[in-house]
Amino acid sequence: MRAVGWARSFPVSRGVRAGRHWTREHLESLDWTKGAPETVDAILLSVSELITNAHVHAHSEAQLVLTWDSRCLHVSVHDGDSAPPAPREADGDRTSGRGLAIVDALADCWATRPQSSGKTVIACFVPPGTPPVHHGDPSG
Repeated sequence: MRAVGWARSFPVSRGVRAGRHWTREHLESLDWTKGAPETVDAILLSVSELITNAHVHAHSEAQLVLTWDSRCLHVSVHDGDSAPPAPREADGDRTSGRGLAIVDALADCWATRPQSSGKTVIACFVPPGTPPVHHGDPSG
């Protein structure tokens, strides 16, 4: 199979819900909602967290790119802040700050790439029955 991909920007207002809905539509085109529902849930939650991070911490729109290369769905979220994401220590009293820990727990691997206009966080999701990718390298 050839690689396929989709891209869209999500503004600070209404971006998280729209990003999840848009992602689900594209996962349905890959038949993942039937064959890999747990992976779909992990992807949708990670998309929510990454878009939220772009909006809340970078004060930026989120540019979401989904790329399927027959091994891994790469979920890339670009924002306008060049500062790398800073994972926080778990704190049961805080109601926020768990986004990267959630992505780390759900994705097969993830990384941050600095860009001239900000940064891109890339998470890789491998559906069941697909050979795993090397952890720590979303490019495979």
